[in-house]
Amino acid sequence: MEFCNINLDNNVFLAPMAGVTDMPFRVLCREQGCGLVYTEMVSAKGMHYNDIKSKALTAIAEEEKPAAVQIFGSDPDILAGIAEQLNNSDACLIDINMGCPAPKITKNGEGSALMKRPELVGEIVKAVSSASRKPVTVKIRKGWDDSSINAVEIAEIAEKNGAKAIAVHGRTREQYYSGKADWEIIKNVKKSVGIPVIGNGDIVTPEDAERMFEETGCDAIMVGRGAQGNPWIFNKILHYFKTGNILPDPTPEEKIKMIIRHMEMLVELKGMHIGICEMRKHISWYIKGLRNATYVKEKVFRLTSKDEIIDMLRVYMESIT
Repeated sequence: MEFCNINLDNNVFLAPMAGVTDMPFRVLCREQGCGLVYTEMVSAKGMHYNDIKSKALTAIAEEEKPAAVQIFGSDPDILAGIAEQLNNSDACLIDINMGCPAPKITKNGEGSALMKRPELVGEIVKAVSSASRKPVTVKIRKGWDDSSINAVEIAEIAEKNGAKAIAVHGRTREQYYSGKADWEIIKNVKKSVGIPVIGNGDIVTPEDAERMFEETGCDAIMVGRGAQGNPWIFNKILHYFKTGNILPDPTPEEKIKMIIRHMEMLVELKGMHIGICEMRKHISWYIKGLRNATYVKEKVFRLTSKDEIIDMLRVYMESIT
């Protein structure tokens, strides 16, 4: 399919998630058929001041292409400057984060706090779109809270100022990730703009993906928490769309093998200490629902090397298969 003048395999995307969608995880999701992956959100201000960690987040491996870089900030000039820098990157598009609910982001007027300042949204999108040779997209929420549901207004402003697509998470900032995502707001945004709309929120099964398309009319879907510990969800969704059949869940053995591969990639990229620390949450997600999962999670948090964890996981696998 064509999306923002980019040729993609399909319209089932991986949502950007801080601390989750790093390079190894994106590669695994692409291998499972994901049509487009997004980096973790990258601080434009951090890149502006040459922060090494911020710049590292924009690195894209050959195996994960096409991939988008998501940036966040509130200064139009700084964001435009970073978009200009990214013209020479491997990113296929630049996404602007206007949906992150984290207090450390919103207290600086960034992320979903931007939805309280529609005029600034227009200035940012216009500045970034003018500086970028790549398509510019925006990710938003339903609104700041129930008294300020303005996703339609923000989407229209983004389109007017050069955005080529808009992703909508059907929750307000005040909801964070609680309650139920409102897909009706995604439908309303789709009706109000002429650019592609990506539906996001509460997609955890192939049937959810189908309903999102049917109920909202969106052009693509974005899977977030449903992919945590479950890169197979993309293959399951695509298989369901193609055949109408639901693939079985991965076996415990398949999960353990994926954990080991994921961990090896993470350690290779970030080193033993950081790789193991960051892998712990992934392991918790992968083994959720398996027998004696609590014991494994507790043990993983006490182990500090890749080999120790692999040995423990192999013993665990033998005990449950």
